[in-house]
Parts: sequence; C-alpha cells; structure tokens
Amino acid sequence: MIGAGRRPIAYVLKRYPRLTETFILNEIRAMERLGVQLHIFSLLPPEPPPHHPMVAEVRAPVHAPAIGLAARLREIARAHAATLAAAPWRYARAFGTALRRTLTSRHPLSLWRQFARAGIVADTCRRAGLVHIHAHFANAPTAVAHFAHLMSGIPFSFTAHAKDIYLSRPAVLRRHLQAAEFTATCTGYNAEHLRRLAPQVDPRKIRLVYHGIDLGAFAASPSGRRSGSAGRPRVLAVGRLVPKKGHEDLIAACAALRDQGVDFDCEIVGSGPLHDALSAEIRRHDLEDRVALRGSMTHAKLIDLYRRASLFVLAPRIAEDGDRDGIPNVIAEAMAVGVPVVATDVSGIPELVRHEQTGLLAPSRDPAALAVAMQRLLQDRALAERLAATARDLLNREFDLWETTRALHALIATERCCAHHGSAVRALEEPLDVGAPVAEVSK
Repeated sequence: MIGAGRRPIAYVLKRYPRLTETFILNEIRAMERLGVQLHIFSLLPPEPPPHHPMVAEVRAPVHAPAIGLAARLREIARAHAATLAAAPWRYARAFGTALRRTLTSRHPLSLWRQFARAGIVADTCRRAGLVHIHAHFANAPTAVAHFAHLMSGIPFSFTAHAKDIYLSRPAVLRRHLQAAEFTATCTGYNAEHLRRLAPQVDPRKIRLVYHGIDLGAFAASPSGRRSGSAGRPRVLAVGRLVPKKGHEDLIAACAALRDQGVDFDCEIVGSGPLHDALSAEIRRHDLEDRVALRGSMTHAKLIDLYRRASLFVLAPRIAEDGDRDGIPNVIAEAMAVGVPVVATDVSGIPELVRHEQTGLLAPSRDPAALAVAMQRLLQDRALAERLAATARDLLNREFDLWETTRALHALIATERCCAHHGSAVRALEEPLDVGAPVAEVSK
C-alpha cells in the first residue's frame, strides 16, 4: 500500500525530454529516488536526440501525443467521453468555463487545445489512481493542469519559472494562482512579483523553492588545469542564443578585455535564433581566435567544460518584450564545480551570485562593467578561489537537490501549502528586498 507521502502524481510538461530543461529532469529523478511514483505528460512530441543520459534513469511512464492527426483525434475523443461519463457534472462545468474564457481569450484556439489535452490528463489520472497534478511553467502546462482539475476534481499545483511569468497575461496568471493548491517558483524575485500581481491570493500559497543541484554529480578540478588553447584562461558561458541571455554584451566585453591585453579564450555553449547575429558580432570585433559558439551539448559534456573553465560568465538582461531569466541553473552548476562566476544583476541572480561573496555582479547591458569584473577574477586568482569556495558553501545550504525536492514533495503530499516545510521552501512572509545590494538580501 502506498503511504500518504508516496502517492502517485502527474507531472505535466510542455515537452519531455528536453535538452535545455535539465533542472526538471533532475527534479524528476530526485522525486523517484525519494520513492514517489510519477506519470509524465508531454504536451508535445519528445524532442529528438541527443538526450541527456539521465533520461534513461527515469522509470515513470511518459504519455505523449499519439502520432498522426487521426490517431490523436481518436485519443482525445475517447478520453473526453470517458471523463464525461465518470463525472458528468464536473465535465459540464469545465466545458462551460472553457466557453466563458473563450470570450476574453486572445488565443481561443490555444485555449481549446489545452482543454482537449486536459481530457487526456484527467482520464489517465482517474484510471491510474493519480492523486495530484503538478505542472512546470505557468503557461500551457498549467492551463492543461487547471482544466484537468476542473474535469476530475484532482488538486493541482504548478512551478512558475521566468518567461512563463513575465509574458503571460496577468489575468490568466491570477486565475491559476487562485485555483492552485500552491504555486512554487524558483526565485524570491519571482515570488514577490506574483504576490504583488495577485494580492487577493493568500501569500502563503506562493512558495519559494529553488532549483536544486545534485552536488554529488559535480567535483571541482584543480584551478591550474583550467585553460584553453595556448594555455590561455578559459571563459565559459552557457545559455540559449536568445536576447535575454545577453551574449552580445559578453562578446563586447571580450573585445574590451582583448584591447586591454588580457589573454583568454571564450566558449559560448547553446543554440538558438541569434546564432548568425552573434557570429557576425564575433567577426565585427575580430574575435574569431578568442570567442567560439559551441552549439548545444549533453549535460555530461557540459560538466567536462565546467571543469576546464577558469571563469564562468553570464550576462542576462530583460528583453524588450519583458522576458527575463530567473536564476539560470548553469550558474549554480558552474559554482558546484568550483568555477568563479561573474553575472549581471537581473531578476533573481543576486540571490545566488552575492556580490563580493559568492561571485561578482555587473549591471545588465553594460559590457564595460562586465569586462572589469571578468578581468578582476581572471587576474586575481586568490579572490576567484575565495568566491568559488563561498559559493559552494551556499549551494550546500540552500540549493541541494535532495532538500529542494523533498520540500516540493512535502507541499504536494500534504496539500496544505500554508504549512512550514523547512528551510528549502519559503513562504516569504517577510518581503525579499530584491532591489537591495546582494550582501543585504534577506535570506
């Protein structure tokens, strides 16, 4: 018999597996190792290889869309008919809710797509005896979880991250926040934003749960071995090639460092729509012998790059459309390996990169300031090693994967989101001053 803390639950994801969402994969693995039975719902077909080797460790069944339009329509029709038969009044109310929301929706076809997917989730949850639905990202996956909840009565929750918060319609977000058992989010900055966005929602329902790092998977390499070609110090950046990552500012900072006579190599790992534009920036600054775009890679290969890096740099910015990062997981991964970090002071990053304590911060969209911080850590190795050691201590205290996953599962298992479940989960009863200097941020 499954105990109350180990009841089977559903995870609703936009796409699984996905190379860029290692943090979700780590959470799933940790949940399973804690004894939790999961069913994974991928709203889109799985991403083609390469996949992280860790995907093979996941035991949960994966429910993905049927292949082919006819098969998909049959699957949807069967699931909705079964859901209607199992709970006709609930289904009728859910259908009426979808009709009402169509009147104000900017994307009515998308709304009905999520309703159709929700029928499959609700039917599978009922047949498999799943007792909770948890979605990752506050957009399509949470809309599906919300409709599935209305159809089945099964409680739901969701984790809100970054783009899904700041590019979603506030009215839609408020609706999800109100209906969910709880909402987890990965930064105090996000939690405060959501609390301000929905003041009518009990603030204790909005929980800070950091993305945890599996510290056992990382080991620092000797700093003396961290070099690129010709023995140059190696600078590493990891992130999709999209505007909010600020790679253009990093390239400009590299040009400034080169002009000041600083020796280094820089590798930017990631893929995305700005590849050609960033390649042009590298050529414009005459940095082809210093800066390289490496494309996407598996986590195992990325860990090897961390271990050979002298410095990790990320320059996130708030994009023109409002999109922004939370705390990029790659910063924590670099810290776990023992690589000193320079980053910009955007969003929740100062909660991890605490200026002069666990790394150095620079203002966003300021390549000159970024170059100054990079030069300090490339040339002052004693400072770099001290910051790296302090960063690892912070990860041990607040970003350990097993503690953050236990905390999230405690919220799901008890369905009493207002209870206190330990230091890894925070209700933020006292507001987090996200605008303060890093040393003054309340933890």
